[in-house]
Amino acid sequence: MSIASDGTIPKSPSKSAGAWALDILVWGGVAAVLIYSIGDVDLGNLGRLFENPENTRVFAAQLLNPDFTDWKIFVEKMWETVQIALWGTFLAVFAAVPMGLAAARNVSPGWVVTPVRLLMNLLRSIPDLVIGLLFVVAVGLGPLPGVLAIALNTSGVLAKLFSEAVEFIDKGPVEGVRATGGTGLHEIVWGIIPQVAPLWTSFALYRFESNSRSATVLGLIGAGGIGQVLFDRMNGFAYRDVSAIVIVVVIAVTLIDMLSQAMRKRLL
Repeated sequence: MSIASDGTIPKSPSKSAGAWALDILVWGGVAAVLIYSIGDVDLGNLGRLFENPENTRVFAAQLLNPDFTDWKIFVEKMWETVQIALWGTFLAVFAAVPMGLAAARNVSPGWVVTPVRLLMNLLRSIPDLVIGLLFVVAVGLGPLPGVLAIALNTSGVLAKLFSEAVEFIDKGPVEGVRATGGTGLHEIVWGIIPQVAPLWTSFALYRFESNSRSATVLGLIGAGGIGQVLFDRMNGFAYRDVSAIVIVVVIAVTLIDMLSQAMRKRLL
């Protein structure tokens, strides 16, 4: 605690009655919703977890005894999943860069910002599973629907993050480019992109990590990758294979996370 020049100790900051009332209203509302929704989310039936202990024990025993007989297939399909996530993220970045610039209020006029933000909200709000099902119907089974689904959903997310990064840039470099007679394109290339490029790259790497997991789930609808094998083995009650697949997925995602963190440390 700092002491004033006259030797007195200033009073600790305190909230006004209005601020306290707002806090109570907000957190009280959250608590009320949680209590009210106990029945809706069926928390009262937690006891069902212990109603069939023998079935649970058998299932857990098989999961704890993975079968790596088909490990080559699992690794091959996991690699396909990583490629789906990589291409989906790559295409999303190319779509998100112009959308992010167009959605930034300090770069684009309002008549451009509003429709672009509506498009971004639409792309983010539709689950990638729904988008993946649409592409499965359109182009058939395989990894392509997964790539396209991830690209569309991720482009909306990255565009929002990119636009927010642009809105918080330092105006000095942009004004310097403008003072030299540069055009709007020059301002973007030399005044904006150098400032946001490291942050944009970090966002893209983070989404690649997330998409590696999303691509696994997309395989459940026939969009290729390890998820399709996982779904088949679960339907066949081959839980030892399921355990081996989960281990392969965990190792792959962990390696991707470590690589991503190393790259972000070099950029930020």
